[in-house]
Amino acid sequence: MNVDHSALLDLEKQARQAGSGLTASDLVGCWRLNTIWPKGQTEASVLNGWLLRSIGACLEIRGSSDDGLQLRNAVNLSGLTLQFTGPGELNGRQPLLKFRFEQVELLLGRFTLLKRELPSPQEGREPFFALINRSPEGWMAARGRGGGLAFWTLRD
Repeated sequence: MNVDHSALLDLEKQARQAGSGLTASDLVGCWRLNTIWPKGQTEASVLNGWLLRSIGACLEIRGSSDDGLQLRNAVNLSGLTLQFTGPGELNGRQPLLKFRFEQVELLLGRFTLLKRELPSPQEGREPFFALINRSPEGWMAARGRGGGLAFWTLRD
């Protein structure tokens, strides 16, 4: 899917000024990373985008019973899966999807090769995505804490 960077920047400006209107239920699904733009760049990182698509980079977002979100960020290569899991929440008008990964796992098929708890990030240093838009056509855009811009498509 081709993405117009300048159109995303326009949507980002609108989201910062008026909010995106996104809610937790808008985010639920398995999102495949499609395109990334490093901080300050107008050209997509072709190599990084290709590599992340090749290893099946996905961000899975599920609702949880306490109105929070559960996130799973994973890559998969030939049955070997590296995944990070933990809670998330929406804050603010744009909003920010703040999250913290509490666990990392390395799986081979259904077998767990490694499972470790992760330390909590410093207060105020939690990772986040500033959500820009989620389209009815099944794509989502956000800017990360580090300043990069990400574009995902909803996996069927």
